[in-house]
Amino acid sequence: MNPVSDYIVVGGGAGGCAIAGRLSEDPSVSVTVLEAGGGGDSWVVNAPIGVVAMLPTKLNNWAFETVPQPGLNGRKGYQPRGKMLGGSSGINAMVYIRGHKVDYDQWAALGNTGWSYDDVLPYFKRSENNETHGGHFHGQDGPLRVSELRSDNPFQQHYVDAARQAGFPINPDFNGAEQEGVGIYQVTQYQGERWTAARGYLRPHMESRPNLRVETGCYVTKIVFEGKRAVAVQMIQNGQQKTLRAGREILLAAGAFQSPQLLMLSGVGDSKALQAFGIPVIHHLPGVGQNLQDHPDFVFKYRAKSLDLLGVSAGGSVRMLREFRRYQNERRGMLTSNGAEGGGFLKTDSDLAAPDIQLHFVVAMLDDHARKLHLGHGYSCHMCLLRPKSIGDVKLASPDPLAAPLINPRFLEHPDDMEKMVRGFKITRKIMDAPALANIRSSDYQTANVRTDDEIRDVIRATSDTVYHPIGTCKMGVDAMAVVDPSLKVIGVQGLRVVDASIMPTLIGGNTNAPTMMIGEKAADMIRAEWRNT
Repeated sequence: MNPVSDYIVVGGGAGGCAIAGRLSEDPSVSVTVLEAGGGGDSWVVNAPIGVVAMLPTKLNNWAFETVPQPGLNGRKGYQPRGKMLGGSSGINAMVYIRGHKVDYDQWAALGNTGWSYDDVLPYFKRSENNETHGGHFHGQDGPLRVSELRSDNPFQQHYVDAARQAGFPINPDFNGAEQEGVGIYQVTQYQGERWTAARGYLRPHMESRPNLRVETGCYVTKIVFEGKRAVAVQMIQNGQQKTLRAGREILLAAGAFQSPQLLMLSGVGDSKALQAFGIPVIHHLPGVGQNLQDHPDFVFKYRAKSLDLLGVSAGGSVRMLREFRRYQNERRGMLTSNGAEGGGFLKTDSDLAAPDIQLHFVVAMLDDHARKLHLGHGYSCHMCLLRPKSIGDVKLASPDPLAAPLINPRFLEHPDDMEKMVRGFKITRKIMDAPALANIRSSDYQTANVRTDDEIRDVIRATSDTVYHPIGTCKMGVDAMAVVDPSLKVIGVQGLRVVDASIMPTLIGGNTNAPTMMIGEKAADMIRAEWRNT
């Protein structure tokens, strides 16, 4: 079988788009991207209000669930993951955040040479095309468009005023010299449209680079090994089974749930677990699927009688018709909103080296991932714990490659996580109860009568869930539970790397979309350097 490409990239999400776009810059190198979903280039995706695609539907979305979570009173959590070119950058809230310097310095301290903050900052800058910020911390020539919001929503100022009244610093750039503070998020948009990883790294080149092949509707079911070398992938496309061979390497970028799932289906993982499903063991690697980390998140919810807020009402419908025309003509207004317009990074303890809670102020009243809809209008504020101690895992549910994996984040099972969530709850409520917001709301939907620590714990367990940042299941490291080494090569085999958020050894203090593109950028550089040297 002749190689289809030098490199086969499995997964067209943030990491896969970035590495494919960069590797294919060299016309002597051929790259094939295999994506299970569709092209992801529709009005529903590109209009920012298309964040509704993250709602519990199968529209461009794997829409996974967790196993029952004891820390959440036995509830199953919801885990949306993008299923299209661009991956979750096509359904997320477009928040551009990198994490804190201490996160990457910790990666390096764990033995991951080359992954300190000073090492990764050039890749963030290379990726970024920021319309506002430049200088030491920002890039303005990269493929990823980053801009200010164009929603013109007055509730941005109400939120910032409330934070100032509550005594918190205002921060105009969470990705600059200092992360701590409250402000308005920058977003991955360009001229009022969503800018996915695919729009930045793939779409400009799909017609002009003959060495770049992009295939959609491809369900990769197995990585094929000859001995310990990964040489090909098996997949189903349009009902047909196909095998594609890679000339150099297979680059796995299927995400924190499906990258470990595909490794296990292919015989790389804990040998006992694989044998229980009758899967021949290629290499015993016990860390595959372990080390799952995610941000547990609680949402404050308030009703407010304002048509500046998204909601369900006759007046809101009339307003939305006007906003639709404005979006068509100006690419401004409500339809450019990412929902989570305001942000914040705060400390539950002043002695901490970095903020340990993050806020997302939403110009709508979201309840249970919008699975519970309410008449009227309102606003919300997410509060998530940035570095939880609860560690979960991803396991096979069956040897069927089309079956969803078993996802177990173990939310709030470590007692320290709950106590930090309680402190974060109290800090966030200071902002929500400041006059600039308290004087606007008509009612506190959920927490009006929540006062004692026990009552706070109860409401956190009853309603918390993910804020959509799973990582760590193919951990980068040098210890016995590492899955990839610092060059992202899968340990114990050849010709195979992982290039997505699953390689993060620890959870970063922020959203994971931009860091995953950084991983793809850095991986491309490492691969190019290796092949030059050989």
